[in-house]
Amino acid sequence: MTQKVIHPMVKLQRNVQSLIESNIIKPSDSIWKIALLYGNEWQHWKQELIDFGFSMQDPVSELLAVETWDEE
Repeated sequence: MTQKVIHPMVKLQRNVQSLIESNIIKPSDSIWKIALLYGNEWQHWKQELIDFGFSMQDPVSELLAVETWDEE
C-alpha cells in the first residue's frame, strides 16, 4: 500500500479553508492576515508563499485556487 504524502502547502490551504468556513477570515482578505493566526510559524509559511510567487497583499482566494504545488 502506497501512502501519498500531502504537500505542506496543501495542509496550509486546508487550514485556511477552514478559517474561511469558520468566518475568521474572508476569501478577499490579504494573505498577511493569516500571519496573525500562525504566530511563530509564520516566518516559515511566509517564505514558502513568497517562494511560490505570492505577495502578502494577494487575496487568500488566490492561495486557495492553486490545485497543484510543483517544486521546481
